[in-house]
Parts: sequence; structure tokens; C-alpha cells
Amino acid sequence: MSSKHPVIAVTGSSGAGTTTVKRAFENIFRREKITAAVIEGDSLHSLDRMAFRAAAAEAAKAGNNTFSHFGPEANYFDKIQDMFKAYGDTGTCKRRYFVHSEPVAVEHNKHFGLTDLTPGVFTPWEDIEANSDLLFYEGLHGLAKDDAQGVDARPYVDLAIGVVPVVNLEWIQKIHRDKAERGYSAEATVDTIMRRMPDYIKFITPQFTHTDINFQRIATVDTSNPFIARDIPTPDESFVVVRFREPRGVDFQYMLAMIPGSFMSRANTMVVPGGKMSHAMEVILAPVMHDMIENKKK
Repeated sequence: MSSKHPVIAVTGSSGAGTTTVKRAFENIFRREKITAAVIEGDSLHSLDRMAFRAAAAEAAKAGNNTFSHFGPEANYFDKIQDMFKAYGDTGTCKRRYFVHSEPVAVEHNKHFGLTDLTPGVFTPWEDIEANSDLLFYEGLHGLAKDDAQGVDARPYVDLAIGVVPVVNLEWIQKIHRDKAERGYSAEATVDTIMRRMPDYIKFITPQFTHTDINFQRIATVDTSNPFIARDIPTPDESFVVVRFREPRGVDFQYMLAMIPGSFMSRANTMVVPGGKMSHAMEVILAPVMHDMIENKKK
């Protein structure tokens, strides 16, 4: 861990809501005039879109029906670890991007002076911007650990944030997102969920044991059968459980006063109305960021 070159990792599974936390951090960075070097978790996959599909097909032919983006076979866990360590030691590292769409391809082609980047591929590696205040990672594997490879990124993360809805709500969000954004049928998404499950259990969920602050959204409507849900429960139909790994020194009275409708359920756990999730994140994270930058200056 590094006070001079801190690393923040926001981790959560696909469709869990890490983007909401990212926006909260962006608001804090803007107000506090913090320059963050951003790392997108998708950029640390080891296979581009076509290569992944081919590898998944080959795995299925060999009887392996659990090959997924969640496991080490499709990710550079070692590069995540090395990236965090390099930044903590020197304040610099290399990064690349995954090209999600045609507009993103146009943007990256212009940035890199290329013409051949298309959706589904990676950009070249480049040095991050100079003189950044911190490294900000958002993706699947911010606390990646794989004993088989001897990889453990956790010691190099200064602040770990988890975002994880209860699993039925997570599945509802994924089914509806995949249909709206990618045109997938519910059946195709369920197949993906089943294929990912072993890696989800082994490589995704263990990360949340080690997060410093964890945000878990819980619906207050019936989600017992996520595969027939007609819509995603709204923020106002949910609560967010916020767990602090180390509650000592946390000003809970201030937070309770600043977040209407919030309450404590345990000595280390707040519950906030779902509609106040973004506001709560900024209230909770702003003091943490302030202390982090003050320690960096010292």
C-alpha cells in the first residue's frame, strides 16, 4: 500500500452497479480537484471479443462449460497486480482500453493515430498521464487473487470498494441490461449466468470479504424468481446496506444526519434508502478521499 501514490479499486460483478460508484468518485474528484488515472477493468481481459468466443467454443467442445470472463483463463490477474504495485511504487504504470462500441472506436483511433480499431478489440498499451494524484480502477477484479498463479492484488490496494446487489437482483439487472443493450434473449443470459457461476463463486464473491466499504442493494419487492421479472426494481423500491470493514473512526452520526432515512443495523453497518444511494456514496466517500489526499501531501 502507498500513501504517496494511492490505489483505489471499485469491484463488482457485471451489471452490479459499479458505474454508480464511479460517478460518485468523479463528482468528488471534480470538487476536490483530484487528478485520477482511470483503469477500466475490461482492459485487463486477456482475450478480445472474437478470441473469447472462439476459446469458449473450444472449451465447450472439450466438455468445459464453465469458461467465463470471471476466471483467470480470460484475464490478466498478474497484470492487475503488477499495475497496482508499479503505481504504488512509482506513481506511473501502463494501461490500455477495451473498445466497446463504434463511437468508442472512433475516439480511440483518433487518440492513438490509428484507423483499424473496431468494437471488440483492445487499444495499444500507453503510459498513464503524468502527475496523477491516484490510480482509480473500476471493474470485475479489483481484488484479484489466484493461488494457482501466485497472484494477489489485494496488498497493493489502498481503498477497496465493493458493489454487489443481492444475487437475484443482480440477475434481474443483467437480464434486462443484456436485452436492452445487446439484444440478448433471457434464455441466452441465463446460459451465461450458469456458465459463469463456478468462477463467480471462486473469484468474484471472495473479494467482498476484503473490501473496506461494501454497498449492497436489496430490493423491497418480490425478486424470488428473477427470470420472469418484468422490470428492474427501482431505487425507491430498495435499500442499500453499507458495511464498513473497520468502523473505528467513522463518523456515523454525521452520516446519519446527512442521509435522510438512514439507520444503523449493526455497529459497522448503515442502511440507506435506495433513492439516496448516489448521495450516500458521496457523503461516505468524500471524507475518506480528503484524508487520503492529506496523507499523500504529508
